[in-house]
Amino acid sequence: MTTAIKTKSMLTVAEVCAELQISRSTFYEWRAKRRAPRCVTLPNGSLRVRRGDLDRWLDAHEDGAR
Repeated sequence: MTTAIKTKSMLTVAEVCAELQISRSTFYEWRAKRRAPRCVTLPNGSLRVRRGDLDRWLDAHEDGAR
């Protein structure tokens, strides 16, 4: 898999926050408490979340009551 394809499947913190409809501070609070989806730290220090990791995280937090 090329680097361009790999980075396309990675979301920025802003994209994750927009999708989850949460603030950036909430994301970092969850991250500090180890409740956020797994993140990848890039060499420049910025964070990315793999699409697959976010999808698995959402599945794990799905409400069982229907």
